[in-house]
This record gives sequence, structure tokens and C-alpha cells, in this order.
Amino acid sequence: MTRSFVQIVDFQVFAPSGDLQALPQPESDVTVSTGEDAITANAAGRYATAVFELAKTAGSLDAVAADLSALRAALETSDELSDLLTSPLYSAEQKTGVLNALADKAGFNELTKNAFGVVADNRRAAELGDIATIFAALLDADRGIVRADVTSAAALTKKQTEALAASLKSAFGREIEVRTNVRPELLGGLIVKIGSRMFDSSLRTKLDGMKNAMKEA
Repeated sequence: MTRSFVQIVDFQVFAPSGDLQALPQPESDVTVSTGEDAITANAAGRYATAVFELAKTAGSLDAVAADLSALRAALETSDELSDLLTSPLYSAEQKTGVLNALADKAGFNELTKNAFGVVADNRRAAELGDIATIFAALLDADRGIVRADVTSAAALTKKQTEALAASLKSAFGREIEVRTNVRPELLGGLIVKIGSRMFDSSLRTKLDGMKNAMKEA
């Protein structure tokens, strides 16, 4: 897989107030890697890579991606399913049976179903959520997609979201897909997460930093 590296230069964001505001610069240059080494160093990464390569060869990337996305959603909404797959009280055979039933009911691709069986047989069912997440990252890397998860104190308008996407594109030199969510407790500002890097310009963070500095004085 071709490694892709992008470096942040003059990083700016569009704050909810409508003003462009520079985020605090990191101590050193930030490099975001979507290369294979960065996301396949553990068992979940190796399984995800194997499934990705098989799906790509079979021309089933979209179908398998949709299946794994559905599984991840199920794990997030069903404590029962999550507990069953992670619990050592259930055998590999029992977990395989549940996954097969889920795959059949949802009409999952045969490749996805086979992957579930291999993962469960190797007693890695607890890592299926991570496998699904890494598969999605591999798909993004393969298609040259960079995603930014943006959390703000108030909902961003369409204009603000577009301005933020444009600012990120300028910083990264490529298109950025922006996904937004709201957390009123931030008080103000933004938290922008791209890959494993998080940039925080929230007022609460600044206030907490001032409080800590005063305590240490």
C-alpha cells in the first residue's frame, strides 16, 4: 500500500463566533500518517489488512465496508452483543454461531461472514470493533480521504463548516471530509481531531490551563 503523509502548516479553524482563529501550535511539526505501518501494528490491524486486501481483490470493498460499519453500530448500541463477544465465558464456537446468525439476518457479504468465522475461531472476536474501525481507515487511505472530527460548543452553520473544510484543505493540501458534533460543555471554541492528533481551542481548556498555572504558582 502506498504510504501517504501530510503535514500541517499554518493551521487555522473557523470558530463558532464566526472569526478565524488559530489553534495552539504543537511543540513540533505534526505529521499525520495513514500508511500501513501506523495502523496495522497489532493483531486487529493485521486482520483488518487481510480482510481489506481480500475485499479489494474480490471487488467487494464497498459491501464489506458497509457490513463492518453495521457491525460497529451494532456493537455500540447493543451491550448484549458487545458483552458476548468480549466475554471469556462464551466459547469460540458460540461466538461464531452468533456472528453467523447476525451476518445471515443482515445479508452480509460472504467474505465478511467468512472473516467473522476466522476471527472468532482464533479467539479474536473481542477485537471485531477495532478491526472494523481499522478497515474503514484503510479504505479512506486507499481512496485518499482524510476525515476531521470536529466538536464544537454550538452547532456549526453550513457556512462555518464549509469555511472550516476550506481551512483544513489549505493546511493539508487535500480534500478533508468534516464530521461535526456538539458538546455544550466546551463553552466555546473547537476540538478538531484528525487521525490520532487532536487540536483544542476550547475556552474551557484555556480556563483549566490558567487554573492549573495559578495552583502551581
